[in-house]
Amino acid sequence: MAAIYQVVNRRASSLACRLHSTYVRKMRYLNELKEDDSLCRQAQTSGTFYLFHNLSPFLQKAGKKYLVPQLGAAEMKRILEKFKETEQWIEKSVLIGCSDEHVPHFALDLGALEKSVIESELQGSFTDIRKALFVVDGKDSSLLASAQSLLRWHDSHQYCSKTGQPTQKNVAGSKRVCHASGITYYPQMSPVVITLVSDGSRCLLARQPSFPQGMYTALSGFCDVGENVEETVRREVAEEVGLEVESLCYSASQHWPFPSSCLMIACHASVRAQQAEISMNSLELEEARWFGLEEIMEGLKREPRSSKQDNGSFLPWFPPKQAIAHQLICEWVKRQTS
Repeated sequence: MAAIYQVVNRRASSLACRLHSTYVRKMRYLNELKEDDSLCRQAQTSGTFYLFHNLSPFLQKAGKKYLVPQLGAAEMKRILEKFKETEQWIEKSVLIGCSDEHVPHFALDLGALEKSVIESELQGSFTDIRKALFVVDGKDSSLLASAQSLLRWHDSHQYCSKTGQPTQKNVAGSKRVCHASGITYYPQMSPVVITLVSDGSRCLLARQPSFPQGMYTALSGFCDVGENVEETVRREVAEEVGLEVESLCYSASQHWPFPSSCLMIACHASVRAQQAEISMNSLELEEARWFGLEEIMEGLKREPRSSKQDNGSFLPWFPPKQAIAHQLICEWVKRQTS
């Protein structure tokens, strides 16, 4: 009877597995890798690796495109042997995803090794993350942002905040543990609202002194402890431009690695046209103003390099399509023209 039960149970498990979508199977596999150190260590021998050097990702240029190469375990071993390093370096990697075929992807920072030698060996270059995110494909951009944020978190959480003792990461890099206190630390993101304010016929964009010249974007700010998203939107708009939000709606969200790991929560907010006079907070903003539909549409076509005029001033331009602020602006345009 027990043997019959085992056969039936195996068949049921097999059927359940076939019924699950590719996405569900992939997510469950990733969860197993995070929870099982020995399984994840084994996966490192068949996985692919994205390389970083002091948090800058490795890219290769192919014509006008920038590619994010994935190195196999054998290639990683060859690179490490060139520096007379052991395969134990692989243990410093963090799990960042896997393919539909369950090939795991890891990120590894080689900041302690000579950058120029690696670049020469692999025929590419380590590129500042701010540039890299805007020159690679969207899928790679998201993966690089997640990888860099996770590597940065491990670099800054090597000691327990309670005991001061070293923390140890699990093989996947999904957590760190202080064995002296028993505390487990998990990577965290800071919630940030980014809000496109409209008075019905115009939208409000602003710039900070640190922005590239000519670039305007939506208002943004971190959520305070105890605030919900709606309260943060209303407070930030009031603080930065002196306007009172009448209504708001959620648009989308995006992981953003600047200044650290942030969750950008994008919203549209409306203010009354009769009460739309801007009172800008000059401690936070350099300029804030209303834009009409025609000026927005022209700005969306404009590249940063083409914004400079003969007199040295700059025409307005907006964040690139990879940024969620771009999506907010395009959504507003669509509403105005529909």
